[in-house]
Amino acid sequence: MNHLQGHVLAHFVEDGTGLKHPEFPFLCLLVSGGNSQIVLVRAYNNMEIIGQTIDDAAGEAFDKCAKVLGLPYPGGPWIDKLAKLGDPNKYPFAKPNIPGYDYSFSGLKTSFLYTLRDMLKAHGVETVEDLAANVPNLREDMCASLQATVVDILMRKLKKAAQDLGIKQVAVAGGVSANSALREAFVKYGKKYHWTVFIPPFSFTTDNAAMVCQAGYFKYLDSDFCPIDEVPFAKTTI
Repeated sequence: MNHLQGHVLAHFVEDGTGLKHPEFPFLCLLVSGGNSQIVLVRAYNNMEIIGQTIDDAAGEAFDKCAKVLGLPYPGGPWIDKLAKLGDPNKYPFAKPNIPGYDYSFSGLKTSFLYTLRDMLKAHGVETVEDLAANVPNLREDMCASLQATVVDILMRKLKKAAQDLGIKQVAVAGGVSANSALREAFVKYGKKYHWTVFIPPFSFTTDNAAMVCQAGYFKYLDSDFCPIDEVPFAKTTI
């Protein structure tokens, strides 16, 4: 079983609420602490990664930047919470532009770190706590600016892929799909570009048994069985 496929196929779980399911083919933005991928989904068991991060994942960037700010792990929920109180345009962090549909977040992470370093130096302090005492709304504004930058990077590449491939069915999945700004961006882009968007319930954003069972069910229907003596491995692609 590939749990990344499970995240994508979580959109087909029947939870009793009448959720609509994507039609094939559709694009799925799969974002988590370890993955940032654009997946072309042609069928339940036919998926192709057409774009992915070449370094850090979006969730990893959130976690690492949150740690620098002295926020608890995992940092993503804290970034989201504080961002609601901050100015998303306060700090213009770097937006790496690489070819195709691939992502890069290492430059953004470095930009975030250097911005904080320069502010510490300018105010003559050594800790983020001391800096926060001198700069009103420091954490809130940095979290808001970071979140806005990450979401913009994710959505720009997704929009390019959707336009290039002529696909209007677009979904989001994975742990970072719980991020409020990303969910709002999906609604906004859906209206602007006439997408039919699919945003998972919060209960399906993280690893869960329902999505794994769903993926297993479709493999069963295709008679796609794993030999009993197969050696398990932790890392794989779609």
